[in-house]
Amino acid sequence: MCAWGQTSPNPVHELATGVTGAFEGWFKNPDGSYSLLLGYYNRSRDAEVDIAIGPGNDIEPGGPDRGQPTHFMPDRNWGMFVVKVPSDFGTNRITWTLTVNGQTAVIPASLNPDYEVSPLIEAAVGNTPPVIRLEENGPSVQGPLAMSVDRRVKLGEAFSLPVWAFDDAKFTSATGARPKNLGAPVLLHWTKYRGPGAVKFSDDRPEVVPDLSRTDAFSGKAITAATFSEPGEYQLHVVANDYSGDGGLGFQCCWTTALVKVSVQP
Repeated sequence: MCAWGQTSPNPVHELATGVTGAFEGWFKNPDGSYSLLLGYYNRSRDAEVDIAIGPGNDIEPGGPDRGQPTHFMPDRNWGMFVVKVPSDFGTNRITWTLTVNGQTAVIPASLNPDYEVSPLIEAAVGNTPPVIRLEENGPSVQGPLAMSVDRRVKLGEAFSLPVWAFDDAKFTSATGARPKNLGAPVLLHWTKYRGPGAVKFSDDRPEVVPDLSRTDAFSGKAITAATFSEPGEYQLHVVANDYSGDGGLGFQCCWTTALVKVSVQP
């Protein structure tokens, strides 16, 4: 089912005039629990915004911290994280409150049947999200239930961020038409998710170079590096989009997310 999500209708502004949460939809987990999929809309094309966990960045009940970002990139960012709720959640709901520059936006998320999504397969052509690994022979993740790893680095050192990616190379579109010239089946985007200072990526959208020695429909590796402006605890977020692109063209499939938690030492 196509679910475009609940967001503010306000127009885009050039200054950081507000950030609104976006409820993308919900899906059932194998253990019977449910995942509420959320992103956000920063109504600026160029201003990044930091909102600390607390009254200005609060998900309730169970909060204020339910794994949401504290660093908000410009414009619309789809399906950044999930909040898991129990199998007996029923007609309850959670609310995400964000306040920036005196403007408060409150977005509810529930198990409304109209917002059920299938993030692990797009039924029309059987398209599935990319599979990614953060270590060559390490664990893998597929879909928006982000895997996380812990790393350490010294301040001033460039921190390497390799990703191994695999995809079925299937194409989903609203019309079913397949463009003649397609780019790479997997596109990566790295962003700062949490942390006290600035993060600079050598390339926040590194190319996934195909591995022609494998027989997968598509497999490849990308690498970038991050540097940090000050010590502290950071989280870096990566999204791997397939041909469907950002937000899966509204179908809420098919992308994969992961988090790298970096302890930056003085």
